[in-house]
Amino acid sequence: MIKIFKKGDIQDEEIFSRNNAFLDVSSIVKDIIDNVKTNGDKALKEYSLKFDKVDIDSFEVSDEEMDSSLESVEDKFLQIIVEAAENITAYHSKQLRKGYEIQKENGAVLGQIVMPLEKVGIYVPGGTAAYPSTVLMNALPAKIAGVSEVVMVTPPGKDGKVNPYILAAAKVAGVDKVFKVGGAQAVAALAYGTESVPQVDKIVGPGNAFVAEAKKQVFGQVAIDMIAGPSEILVISDSKSNPKYLAADLLSQAEHDKNATAVMVTDSFKLAEYVQNEIEEQLKDLPRKEIAGESIDNNGKIIVCKDMTEAIEISNRIAPEHLEISTDNPFELLKSVKNAGSVFLGRYSSEPLGDYFAGPNHTLPTMGTSRFSSPLSVEDFVKTMQYSSYSEEALKGDYSKIAYFARKEGLEAHARAVESRFKD
Repeated sequence: MIKIFKKGDIQDEEIFSRNNAFLDVSSIVKDIIDNVKTNGDKALKEYSLKFDKVDIDSFEVSDEEMDSSLESVEDKFLQIIVEAAENITAYHSKQLRKGYEIQKENGAVLGQIVMPLEKVGIYVPGGTAAYPSTVLMNALPAKIAGVSEVVMVTPPGKDGKVNPYILAAAKVAGVDKVFKVGGAQAVAALAYGTESVPQVDKIVGPGNAFVAEAKKQVFGQVAIDMIAGPSEILVISDSKSNPKYLAADLLSQAEHDKNATAVMVTDSFKLAEYVQNEIEEQLKDLPRKEIAGESIDNNGKIIVCKDMTEAIEISNRIAPEHLEISTDNPFELLKSVKNAGSVFLGRYSSEPLGDYFAGPNHTLPTMGTSRFSSPLSVEDFVKTMQYSSYSEEALKGDYSKIAYFARKEGLEAHARAVESRFKD
């Protein structure tokens, strides 16, 4: 049962604590990465047999398999993911930015070029679970940024095939290549390349503890989006919200993982009790009730505070992945929100809006990292390059200052480099 606390009766460490129970898989993952780095496809075949229980002859999904996925899923599903893709594209297209150039009167020209990454790898969980929404949220911003090749990896099912819903989403999102490989070995393949899987510049997408650890270990060889922890939701609500809605929203994240965190902050003790009872009622027939129930028991909290100002202060300290504000004036309270991955405003803005359909990204910072991190965006798939061009006249006006500055740092060759152009 979710626990109810009054703000004055609970210590800060209880309010702001998270379950950080991660498996220590670093040594296992290191061995997998080293094996893939050395043996390429041979290692991938071994791990497919060991972990996925399938013997893979060819890792790449064929064009025929991609096309047939569109025929094997329901028309309604296709219509929905096409509309979701349109919403995601419309939202993320606003994030595109251009470079700039500054031309000074003395002839100096300074500028910045914004350019897309060349190759990006997307990890999509598969096997027993299928997340076509992850395909859309990761591939579409990359495509909007102009990435020339988007490569997707996802583990095969017991039949050696990729879930058709995942493939259909990949087709809609414009993914260029799909490979039947998952786990830490897939991350290693993307980072170092194998005979089949191309090496990429950046790896994005969620995964289990092994995938997260692999991304951590290959960082530096390639870029990564983030190291994501278990899902989180924090709901701020006044006394007027429907407890059924609030309980359902809290459970929507609790069902992800037994280590997920669901928290509500309210100024109404009566509402807190209603939500507590409603969660127990809704858990009874929830298909993933064992996972959601353990999450609620271990990490669920309802904190009763004095007012909405205090509620926002608590939320900013927790810095949740998902924040719902279910009040009469959510946009007014938004002005005070400093730390959150994605914010859902109003009594009908349920968190799954962001998971699937509205348009903002669902790949978000967790574990309090929204204090300094941002949701996945087009920005994650571009890099910048800067340039400078000084004419003789421009350098003549500044070279002595540069030389003076360099000598203050003890770098004589730097000073001489600019002075050499005016010695004669």
